[in-house]
Amino acid sequence: MSILLDSTSRVLVQGITGREAALHVRYMLEYGTCVVAGVSPGKGGDEFAGIPVYDSVRSALKEHAVDVSVLFVPSRFVRDAGLEAVEAGVPLVVILAEGVPHHDAAEILARAREVGVRVLGPNSQGMISPGKAKVGGPGGDRPDLMFRPGPVGLISRSGGMGAEVSMALTKAGIGQSTYVAIGGDLLIGTEFTDLLPLFEADPETRVVFLFGEPGTGREEAAARMIRRGGFGKPIVAFIAGEFLENLPRGLHFGHTGALIEGDLGRPSRKKAVLREAAVRVADHLDEIVPLVKEALASV
Repeated sequence: MSILLDSTSRVLVQGITGREAALHVRYMLEYGTCVVAGVSPGKGGDEFAGIPVYDSVRSALKEHAVDVSVLFVPSRFVRDAGLEAVEAGVPLVVILAEGVPHHDAAEILARAREVGVRVLGPNSQGMISPGKAKVGGPGGDRPDLMFRPGPVGLISRSGGMGAEVSMALTKAGIGQSTYVAIGGDLLIGTEFTDLLPLFEADPETRVVFLFGEPGTGREEAAARMIRRGGFGKPIVAFIAGEFLENLPRGLHFGHTGALIEGDLGRPSRKKAVLREAAVRVADHLDEIVPLVKEALASV
């Protein structure tokens, strides 16, 4: 099965006539994603690849039922586009842009919590349920090279590395149920702890893989959930960036989500607390596939 996205999910594309959307929406359609409408202010009444275009989210929702909206808009326009989708009550809003100003992201996320809308991102690559649908960039124009249907759910802070892990699993004959890139920014709407219960409830997801990074306490929060008995399936994890701990204090490296303060956010600490929660943690990338095979064999 899958979480958040399947072949029946009705997708709205905000910014559908932009350059990035023009490329990736075609890939989404080719993969079987049900894109029902697009939004591009001032271009209402046009079509893109046979998809009707509207001036606003609300005008699109008058004509179409929508489960997911994906924002192909530059970071400076994310606040308005994101709030528009949230206020319209779209159940899941996917924000792809990196570098969204923190006060804009905070406003969107706060309002989304108030009205019960799930936000994926900012700085999300998107998500894919192999063989069913994809939203955003996972797999580009050749998703079948990286993803295949199977029993492993993936959650990654890094879009690129999450896809790399998926491709390694696929080459080893191990498919995925759903891959979700939650985003590497400091402020994001959906975290590991939000998705683990969904994978727990999915009968076809047997193992979950987490790709973590330096900064924030997201992996630590997942470890606490697991230790409390909040997740019962095997988990494999890889935490990138341990070399950052050896850099001079105060040196800026990477994006805002990679900020380390004291022990909070240190990759070595993340690995330790995950191991304390009985998570199989890979120290090197080439250990991931064997650990996933071991986890699958245990269930």
